[in-house]
Amino acid sequence: MRVSALVLTLNEEANLPACLDALSWCDDVVLVDSGSTDRTVEIAKAHGARVLTRAFDNFASQRNWGVANADFRHEWVLHLDADEVVTPEFRAALEACEPPAGIDAYQVPSKTMFFGRWLKYAGMWPSYQVRLGRRDTLRFVQIGHGQREDLPDENIGVFPEAYLHFSFSHGLAQWLRRHLRYAEEEVEQLAKSRHGSGLQQGRGGGVTQARRKLKAIAARLPLTLRPFLKFLYVYVARLGFLDGRRGFAYAFMLSVYEGMIAVIAFGELGKIAPPQTNVAQSTSQARTSPELVKGD
Repeated sequence: MRVSALVLTLNEEANLPACLDALSWCDDVVLVDSGSTDRTVEIAKAHGARVLTRAFDNFASQRNWGVANADFRHEWVLHLDADEVVTPEFRAALEACEPPAGIDAYQVPSKTMFFGRWLKYAGMWPSYQVRLGRRDTLRFVQIGHGQREDLPDENIGVFPEAYLHFSFSHGLAQWLRRHLRYAEEEVEQLAKSRHGSGLQQGRGGGVTQARRKLKAIAARLPLTLRPFLKFLYVYVARLGFLDGRRGFAYAFMLSVYEGMIAVIAFGELGKIAPPQTNVAQSTSQARTSPELVKGD
């Protein structure tokens, strides 16, 4: 199978060289850049990639726009982010791949890399996303902070090799800031699902379907329990402790992310209602209260 590659970028000068170096065998690499102000575009052009520019709204729309506007050379398109790197084994599997009739896309596994090592257990391997598909068929829909394929299960195969995901390449502080934004998007999706307008979760086969069902079940758990249960699931049930200190750190970070969702959801979904007080009256009382004057 010969493929084109679509890479999403925004200020990725630190990650992009490794991503593009690993794609040196690909004769059609296209970036959809969201307005980088660093050397991202310069690096891409130096590697022979084409660059398109579009303001970012969400991952699904960005990928769909790229497919519609890139004029790819090949029928099949590999979708990547700049912090994702394909391996020689991945390339070999692509070359050997012969899609049977009726298959329009593939679920592709990824390996979460944390401080130079693969998180085999805490990273919840194998974790799949549809990242390889026919240019005229595969489209995405936004769900929470990520995208999901818009294809029937029977048209999706499973790719045998994984790419590497360096999710922490910009540092842990940046990861936390990014996941605060993701938490807000997850709360929006949670609100939609509670009102019956969320995307059905039953799509995707095998491991992917099981994980989506598990996520749907978790969404119905009390918000205050989810951080603790997430830590137990990743560190104990998924054997994250076998990854050593990295496994503990990652499990803790994911529990913090669940805590972000819980805190935001308390306010957004009305779990904590602000007290109904008269602001002007409260201010006046604060100025004249003997107790407050004495306390100063």
